[in-house]
Amino acid sequence: MPSGSEIGLAAEWIAAASRVTVLTGAGISTDSGIPDFRGPQGLWTRDPAAEKVSDLSHYLGDPEVRRAAWRSRMANPAWSAEPNAGHRALVDLEQSGRLHGLVTQNIDELHQRAGNSSDRVIEVHGTVWWTRCWSCGDRHPMSATLERVRAGEEDPACLVCGGILKSDTISFGQSLVPEVIERALRVSEECEVMLAVGSTLSVFPAANCVPRARASGARVVIVNGQETSMDRYADAVLVGGISELLPELVGAALDRGGNT
Repeated sequence: MPSGSEIGLAAEWIAAASRVTVLTGAGISTDSGIPDFRGPQGLWTRDPAAEKVSDLSHYLGDPEVRRAAWRSRMANPAWSAEPNAGHRALVDLEQSGRLHGLVTQNIDELHQRAGNSSDRVIEVHGTVWWTRCWSCGDRHPMSATLERVRAGEEDPACLVCGGILKSDTISFGQSLVPEVIERALRVSEECEVMLAVGSTLSVFPAANCVPRARASGARVVIVNGQETSMDRYADAVLVGGISELLPELVGAALDRGGNT
């Protein structure tokens, strides 16, 4: 764990800021029971074949990949996961008036369930809680589609046009939504402190939020369980358990600065 002086210095920057932009990755949700993908015990680290169901060309072209994906979705830990202390710390940050934007690479909606405002959360990779038709774009709650899977449909089709359904998330090979990425980069350029939490910062373009913030004059604080690809841009790198470290950092900042 980092020293108290390291946490204290980062807390002073947050306390003095009126615009803090947060970027979160899978590491903030692991203590909620949702495994990350690329960490030492990550889903794809342990089972590289599992990555195939997240590849758009395989998903669209191979019915067996889709059937495997639907079986996997039935057991997705997101359905029962609860926000942890790390998520709740970011709610405290928002309630203090400092949260300018919360850019997340996660698809679990735990930030919203913890209490962060939906208009503050920018989901660059979409959400697993909804399905979308690849042909017509129709969007439905994932729960309704999973009921069809439980009833025996191994590869449920769109009820509107008969097209292929997938979770409303961004797969490998799928274009990101330009407006979402533009907003994520904009709130990064506008902030005084960039707080990157639980991300390896190796997946682009979301990882660009960190150098964009630094180039615009922001302090960069990275909180993660291990080193990241962007540590060289950071003013402070705090390595440790996120659900313990992040509440300590935010709590120290709010003790110093209160609400804005």
